[in-house]
Amino acid sequence: MSKVYFSTWNGELINNVGKPQEEWEESAYNLPATYDDHRDSKAFIGWDGVSLFNEDVDVIRLAMEYAAQYQVYSEACGRCAPGRWGGRILYDQLDKIARGEGSIADMDHLKEIGKSMQITSKCEIGKTVPNPIIDLMTHFEDEFMDCINNQKPSKHYNDEVGYIAKITAPCTDMCPAHVDIPGYIEGVRDLRFDDSLQATRQTMPLAHVCGRVCPHPCEDACRRTNLDEPISIMELKRLGADYETDHGFGFFHPMEKQESNGKKVAVIGAGPAGLTTAYYLAAEGTQVDVYEELPVLGGEVAVGVPEYRMPIDKYNQDIECVKDMGVNFITNSRINADDMRRFEQEYDATMVATGTRISKKVRCDNERPEIKGYWSAIEMLDQINLWDKYEIGEKVDLTGKTVVCVGGGFTSMDVVRCAVRANAKKVYMIYRRDEKTIIRNTTYEEYHEAVEEGVEFLFHSAVNTMVDENDVLKSLLIDKFELVPDPDGGRPQLELIEGASYTIETDYLIPAVSQSADLDLLPEEWEIEMTSWATIKTNGKDYMTSRKGIFASGDCEYGPMTIVNAVGQAKRGASVISRYIQTGEISLTDDEIMEDHLRKLRVYDKKEKVEGWLPGLPRQQSEKLDVDVRKDNNKEVNLGFTQEEAISEADRCMRCYYIAMVAT
Repeated sequence: MSKVYFSTWNGELINNVGKPQEEWEESAYNLPATYDDHRDSKAFIGWDGVSLFNEDVDVIRLAMEYAAQYQVYSEACGRCAPGRWGGRILYDQLDKIARGEGSIADMDHLKEIGKSMQITSKCEIGKTVPNPIIDLMTHFEDEFMDCINNQKPSKHYNDEVGYIAKITAPCTDMCPAHVDIPGYIEGVRDLRFDDSLQATRQTMPLAHVCGRVCPHPCEDACRRTNLDEPISIMELKRLGADYETDHGFGFFHPMEKQESNGKKVAVIGAGPAGLTTAYYLAAEGTQVDVYEELPVLGGEVAVGVPEYRMPIDKYNQDIECVKDMGVNFITNSRINADDMRRFEQEYDATMVATGTRISKKVRCDNERPEIKGYWSAIEMLDQINLWDKYEIGEKVDLTGKTVVCVGGGFTSMDVVRCAVRANAKKVYMIYRRDEKTIIRNTTYEEYHEAVEEGVEFLFHSAVNTMVDENDVLKSLLIDKFELVPDPDGGRPQLELIEGASYTIETDYLIPAVSQSADLDLLPEEWEIEMTSWATIKTNGKDYMTSRKGIFASGDCEYGPMTIVNAVGQAKRGASVISRYIQTGEISLTDDEIMEDHLRKLRVYDKKEKVEGWLPGLPRQQSEKLDVDVRKDNNKEVNLGFTQEEAISEADRCMRCYYIAMVAT
């Protein structure tokens, strides 16, 4: 809720003109009335309207500055004449009126050009830029006419006012790493895979990984969904990375590495968060040393995500891309509290990105780690992947064994599908909720591929008791539940079905319900503030902990999260560190502040009726290995798009860029 002087945002007309401020009506939308800790906003203008937060806003200059921001974009784009020339005309005409040289004909011309752009522009930014400008011309016509009739500049034309703009898209806004998704899709469509990869790497260095194992929340915010089906955003992402790797090119970095700035940063953990932190800091000339406990680089993606989902040679290319920036890696190095004390003296900042590698318990009766057959998900996946990917340790053979996994997320999916490939006789997954929830927690593809491979899912179930003989697991007592609706309309609750419990004979129980962080490396005397989930507390915006100079990102900051979330946090954290090591101050860029405002506002409108595009274009489906070919080996299951499929899918993208601007 925001108090506004005037607003047309999302069709909500609020007009408090002439009313005392205490009587102002509030907007239902989370508009950025406060820009940051030091500045209030005067106005917000964007694709869906305009909002004024006080009566002193120069609406003519606001419209002119918005058109100026769009003109910069449209000149660089040049994809269509209405967008390119329309942007120039909008700015020229508005500037003419704002400086006191306009005419009534200019007003008519602006309306005509605006309506033409709304109808004929190829992409959404050209279609939507005229919206708030026409709103201002309609509702504040008197101010426009006053400048025209009296040939005088608008009231703040010559004053210093801050105008801060950002280009976004619904998919980009939903992506935790804020990847320029329309940009990399456009590269695919133009067969410029180098451009596609560079667009991705602006905010996401791990293009191979996030083109394969990302849960793609961006697709939930794809406007194409409002027309037919979402774009296959994730699968298009991997094309640029595969092009670079398969053709043996050098790395398509989106920036040049800068000269050394004389600063040093330590990064603890070489998983996605650590790699991302290192990449962007090194690009700015910072010396980065990454310490990794495991004998290999890559963190949980390397030793937790199976080869059939994430081929290690592809992931290693992402890691080599980070190395190419000059990052120094130290493996087999478990950091302790003494190391952290030393790092504080030797480095200008430290990023803790250690992940969560302690499996939590199922919390059933007789749950004892010493029982043979009780095997944590992390330990199981470590052993399987270290052998399959690096031939470290020994091969896991589950021939003739029954495996029961308790979980409902990506880790549990990896466990059961790895158990199938280790030749287990029978594999069960026990989950307290239903099929829809497990698909929502993972992906549709992941769940159905597991079913195809023979995994049996036992829904609305939970382990009651582990039954052993002389500390050897023999069976599990399983309770059965039913989902009972809440009479008050809340979340339905699970209630035990009396007499429905049953026994499963099994050789292994593998808990994969969640993981926790091992934070013994933090010196006790630092008294670093923790969350109620026993992770490192930050404010979630700049990722500095309660101790100055110590930052945290990824799982150890938030708890078990997706790879793309870890990357998004680490990219922001690296940005903050780059300024902190130079100034000693914590700050966000205007681009980052605007990201946060737009995320709160929500760029995607699932109720929007999308028109002007051809509906019914089928979403391309990449080839998958047949179940009989894949289930006893680690061949990559998803073979990706052919060139023809990729171009066809990229053509479905509606290029939904928007522009938003705040006046401060």
